[in-house]
Amino acid sequence: MTIYKFMSPARIEPDTTMYSGKFAARLRALREKAGLTVEDLVKATGIPRGTLYNWEAGIRMPPIDTFPILAKALSVKVRTLLPKETDDD
Repeated sequence: MTIYKFMSPARIEPDTTMYSGKFAARLRALREKAGLTVEDLVKATGIPRGTLYNWEAGIRMPPIDTFPILAKALSVKVRTLLPKETDDD
């Protein structure tokens, strides 16, 4: 289910707010399970430290093209990072 928020009369964007918190928790848990620090993930992915912190804090969502990079560094499948329809709010 996609929820939309209205930015202006001519612009509608998907509301990723409810997914950002779930993604943040999932990313941090997977990183910790892999035994990696944020610095380790920076080195493995080339993604800037501040960007990873924003993702783990739920401030921002990563672009979809970074999911394969994260999945490889965390040794998981890409779909493990994606929000699930069955996730509870």
